[in-house]
Amino acid sequence: MRILIVNPPHPAIGSRIPDDHLPPLGLLSIGGPLLDDGHDVTLLDAEFGPLTLADIRGEIARHAPDLLLIGHSGSTTAHPVSCRIAEDAKAELPELIVIYGGVFPTYHWRDILSELPQFDIIVRGEGEETCRALVRAIDAGEPLDGVAGLSYRRNDQPVSTPAREIIGDLDAYRTGWELIDHARYSYWGGKRAVVVQFSRGCPHPCSYCGQRGFWTQWRHRNPETFAAEIGRLHRDHGVEVFNFADENPTSSKKMWKRFLEALIAENIDVTLVGSTRADDIVRDRDHLHLYKQAGVERFLMGMENTDESVLKKIRKGGSTTTDREAIRLMRDHGMLSMATWVAGFEEETDADYWRALRQLLAYDPDQIQSLYVTPHRWTPFFSEAAGREVIQGDQSKWDYKHQVLATRHVPPWRVFLWSKIIEFVLQARPKALWRLWTEKDPKLRHARNWYYQMGRRVWFHEVFGFLVRDKRWKKGPTVAEFWGESLEDEEEALAKPARRKAVTLPIGRGAIRGSAPPAE
Repeated sequence: MRILIVNPPHPAIGSRIPDDHLPPLGLLSIGGPLLDDGHDVTLLDAEFGPLTLADIRGEIARHAPDLLLIGHSGSTTAHPVSCRIAEDAKAELPELIVIYGGVFPTYHWRDILSELPQFDIIVRGEGEETCRALVRAIDAGEPLDGVAGLSYRRNDQPVSTPAREIIGDLDAYRTGWELIDHARYSYWGGKRAVVVQFSRGCPHPCSYCGQRGFWTQWRHRNPETFAAEIGRLHRDHGVEVFNFADENPTSSKKMWKRFLEALIAENIDVTLVGSTRADDIVRDRDHLHLYKQAGVERFLMGMENTDESVLKKIRKGGSTTTDREAIRLMRDHGMLSMATWVAGFEEETDADYWRALRQLLAYDPDQIQSLYVTPHRWTPFFSEAAGREVIQGDQSKWDYKHQVLATRHVPPWRVFLWSKIIEFVLQARPKALWRLWTEKDPKLRHARNWYYQMGRRVWFHEVFGFLVRDKRWKKGPTVAEFWGESLEDEEEALAKPARRKAVTLPIGRGAIRGSAPPAE
């Protein structure tokens, strides 16, 4: 079948301000298996430009696909533009089948199929096998009720098939790298780059995380196979920077160490950046030199808050002591640390923001990023925030970089002011500037310079947006009134494998313990 995959132009600051663009790993992961099944697959990456809606409509008409697949890694904020793309595509090609996937549609499938006729089918959860089976069924004219992991309309009513079982072997599906021109994609200050994923999911129960339930269970690729793929991308396509999409790639000490050793054995000069947990860094203190040898330059550590009681409430599982120690260990081993600090978990006062600033200064991270808590309907935090007031009605701004919730004690302008003050003080303090100016490692010097250049642009862009461009409600609805009822009971988007029951088979005088197959 003729398939066009569209990566919508994303409105988030990270997509619009830097000159760099990263390839859409999720869509390439869908494309690889479809190519292997013999389909004609093309990727339209509308992030470049970005393409206007008219341009995208024209490209869809010119391509005239049988199936249009739309998805974005920032699916909540990309939903409004995805709706427009699908609507225009249907107007141009009325018989076109539009398939929609990602985190947001996985959970909001009932609303989407009830209210938005431009979408025909929604793929729920990870889509490699679901898309293959779906396209196979459409091509053969078979009913969709035999394909797990779908939502669609039957007699004009939204229905869904059972959740698909998680992919146990992540190496069974390849990424469709041939769908992109590697020369167009860069990160880290103009270096050729891709997004990769060693693992999916996270074993920690943070109540606000919108990704944990989507992947349902932490799994990882074969460490040696993954290292070899990085080696091939570097040697064959000149890729220098590998940005990890994992929520927590270091969850398994043993598997992560195996990966680092395998990548070191590839003997390539690459840069690895991503996110992890501070307690994993502290856990690995005895072999952090392997991180550096393998190419790790920076890890973002989601510290979220400097108050122990808040960390406990959101089930973060970390501690302020561990956070400080992780930053120190990263610096001692020649790697950069970025701390994220999130406003809005509690009803903060000005004194709380002042205390947070002092705590963050004591942490002494190399880089800082202030975010705003964003309640997703399928997370436990949504129920906690259900009665709070929404001040941002534009869904495209639910990107963690815009305030969406009101706080009782501090008005929005002062919350924003504190956020910008914290970023400015942390990045412009004498100690931070001294490290910037005296950095001897050429790769880290490049990384520091690039981050400061990009950070200045983003900082002023956000200030301008808050003062001039962005509109907020003076009196808005509650979170529950804005989104509807909680979907926490559906947080796990995928089915876990059935457990094999242990049985005892008597043989002679002894017995052998084995496993019975799962019940059908």
